[in-house]
Amino acid sequence: MRQEIQEYIQSKPEITKFIREQPQWYRKLSRNPQALEEMNLAMMNYYQKTIPHKVAQFSNSIQMASMMLGMFQSMKQQD
Repeated sequence: MRQEIQEYIQSKPEITKFIREQPQWYRKLSRNPQALEEMNLAMMNYYQKTIPHKVAQFSNSIQMASMMLGMFQSMKQQD
């Protein structure tokens, strides 16, 4: 693997962890160093850090808060 690719991987702990969990990327980057951007996208999808994932997580948080608020209101009405 090229030295600059190794340095890039070692400089970012999240990428190092991803490559340890997904070793096929180590082989792929060894053969094709231009696949670095593709690997970054795969890592973001793997760790659910893309914008659609963040929107879904935010939406789930809002739904949970709304449900909790509804439960508290119904408990208050029963008293």
